[in-house]
Amino acid sequence: MSVKDIEEVLRQVEVGPSLQFKNVTMFPLLAADLGIPDYLTLDEGLAQGQVQITEISDAGSVPELRLVNRGQQPVCGFSDQELVGAKQNRILNLTILAPALSTIIIPVSCVEAGRWHRSSREFSSQGRVFYAEGRSRKASQVTDSLRARGIRSSEQSAVWANIAEKGRRMGSHSDTGAMAQMFDDYQGMIESYVSAIKAVENQVGAVFVIGGRIRSIELFDFAETLEKLLPKLVASHALDAIDEGDALDDQEDNASALLPEVKHFLATVAAAEGSVHPAVGEGEDIRLSGLKLAGGGLRARGRIVHLCAFTLETDPRQVRPRSRYRKQRDQDHGFNPPSGGEQRE
Repeated sequence: MSVKDIEEVLRQVEVGPSLQFKNVTMFPLLAADLGIPDYLTLDEGLAQGQVQITEISDAGSVPELRLVNRGQQPVCGFSDQELVGAKQNRILNLTILAPALSTIIIPVSCVEAGRWHRSSREFSSQGRVFYAEGRSRKASQVTDSLRARGIRSSEQSAVWANIAEKGRRMGSHSDTGAMAQMFDDYQGMIESYVSAIKAVENQVGAVFVIGGRIRSIELFDFAETLEKLLPKLVASHALDAIDEGDALDDQEDNASALLPEVKHFLATVAAAEGSVHPAVGEGEDIRLSGLKLAGGGLRARGRIVHLCAFTLETDPRQVRPRSRYRKQRDQDHGFNPPSGGEQRE
């Protein structure tokens, strides 16, 4: 396998007409439909009872969970999907294809700093993905860890600090420092983005832009997989768009002007420095890095199953209290965030 496989698959996609809602623009990536996926998504595996995810022991371990696939089909968990329950909520550190009838230990990061007691024996999915700003930073951390130490870990304290900072900025308080609280507090506003930005025919990926700045690419092997995951991905970017609303002044993206930048971004991803590592489960992990770029993916069964990459730019916001603009925006949408204390880190 070569990282040039990424260059090849990106060469085969076509950038479709953009879809926009407020300050989020999605450029669909289109390709020939490969048919029906030969795996279940993690959400499907959990819903059907084929997959069980638990702490690795009664004592537990923050960066690891046990995944048992009791079914006859492999199950694909995608990078940064949230798992809720057990001793604390976690997110996947990278994309994993769990073989049929297998038990594997999966690398995760905690997104709930202030809890270490069981709320359930097993984990479930609530349909969330880590917000895009946090994903970009964590992707870089996982790449550095894997290349330097052979470990697929994030900088856990940095993940917690980023969640706490974002929660304070958005006026969202959780007694346990849970990322989920921000999504819950802004659910109505997030849903307006999700309802407006839908998958189109033959869409296998997307480039997301917030306030005129390219943020990420997501690419899947099947259009059906993209359609299932897209609502989570839109929600992930919507939370950042809401957070950045005052700094960006709700400026609308100019799709025609952005198209050359999108194509340049795809070329940058294709040319990024890459490394290949044996995967947890089936296939090989691909890690990407470059000037202001971080990402990764999974190659298995002779194809790129998933690819994600993020721009690493200076944060467009200054860390400051909610502006009068944001307060008025929240009132317009019927949201009045609590003014409670700090999140735990």
